Amino acid sequence: MTRSTFRRVRAVALAGVLALAMAACGGGSTGGTGDSAGETAAPPAGGTDVQAALRKGGELKIWAWETSLKQVVVDFQKKYPNVKVELVNAGTGNDQYTALLNAITAGSGVPDVAQIEYFALPQFALSKGLAELSPFGAGSLDGTFTPGPWNAVKQSGGIYGLPMDSGPMALFYNKKVFDKHKIEVPTTWDEYVQAAKALHAADPKVYITSDTGDAGFTTSLIWQAGGRPYKVDGTNVTIDFSDAGVARVAATWQQLLDADLVAPITGWTDEWYKGLADGTIATLAVGAWMPANFSSGVAAASGDWRVAPLPQWQAGSTVSAENGGSSLTVPQAGTNQALAYGFLDYAAAREGVQTRISQGAFPATSADLKSEKFLSTEFDYFDGQKANEIFAQSAANVASGWSYLPFQVYANSIFNDTVGQAYVDKTTIADGLKTWRDASVKYGADQGFTVK
Repeated sequence: MTRSTFRRVRAVALAGVLALAMAACGGGSTGGTGDSAGETAAPPAGGTDVQAALRKGGELKIWAWETSLKQVVVDFQKKYPNVKVELVNAGTGNDQYTALLNAITAGSGVPDVAQIEYFALPQFALSKGLAELSPFGAGSLDGTFTPGPWNAVKQSGGIYGLPMDSGPMALFYNKKVFDKHKIEVPTTWDEYVQAAKALHAADPKVYITSDTGDAGFTTSLIWQAGGRPYKVDGTNVTIDFSDAGVARVAATWQQLLDADLVAPITGWTDEWYKGLADGTIATLAVGAWMPANFSSGVAAASGDWRVAPLPQWQAGSTVSAENGGSSLTVPQAGTNQALAYGFLDYAAAREGVQTRISQGAFPATSADLKSEKFLSTEFDYFDGQKANEIFAQSAANVASGWSYLPFQVYANSIFNDTVGQAYVDKTTIADGLKTWRDASVKYGADQGFTVK
């Protein structure tokens, strides 16, 4: 499972690391296409010999919360018996980031490998907390991954992680509820608003979705709608929430809030799982990593739910966006970087990919998303639906040109105090976005960025 988590991080730790280095990171190289079932990619001429490091062996400490990595580690150690791996769950998302930032700042206790979500990666890369991976042969994997995740790990001309999975969005919907009330599954966001009204009118206990303010979800919708509020050029940052894409999202969600059509339930809580199970929450627009969470957390509703393409902002379009997803990175302070990269390559581009897919992970590797085996997989939870066909098409349709802030971790941490207020009182999303922008601009400027 990978998902963006938005609990508050400690601003002191964030500020300390961002102040370490404000220069843009170094450049990278590109080469041929990797093979998701082959051996470790050969490093470029004159680069570090990763194969030699794997043969020699050593110890690796990996910080990651993604559960399928447990089996990947077991298999990796069997293939490379001289390597001993310690897999540590240092917390999910922001909890781990805070611990990692503190370790980097203290100069001790830094792991050799760290899982970092795509939205958080720029902050670590720009502060020189991560090793640039081109010298280890990462450039040879150009073409191995789908464009969204691959672009997410490339910062300022360098490669700072390997994509572990991706989160192309889809609409999960409770077919039993929609059929009961004879309501069509929405294909556009305008239809989504109408379906929300029809569902709630038919049964006041039923809401089309729940939301109490989620930074990752909101930015994903803005991404799909064509909004590009963030522009980053080294330490020069622009934050602008005035474009048409942002306006579309704000207006649509404001309609839902004004009519009380969104259940005021926070995601990933017991109440949220209960709503998904009993049908009072009827849809969920989220990343393709969600099925495993339905199977484990909403088991009672097996057979009720299905998957549909993400609703569109314009009828007939097929535009998608990413929501969640993580990379594996090598912290700059790690003591065995060549060996660490060997694990990254194994887990993200070689045999480890199939291990993770078999346990429900959604891959970022292009070859796997096109394979007949993957596409024809039937999901028992969705009554035999071949949901990967929808997910793979969504991955191919992710809009280009999206950027995160180099301090997105902090920005997301204050979302609920700004935009999120529209979900709990009578402020508007538009006003909340302005407050969010102003607070983000101030924070960025305080850390030494040139922000406008």
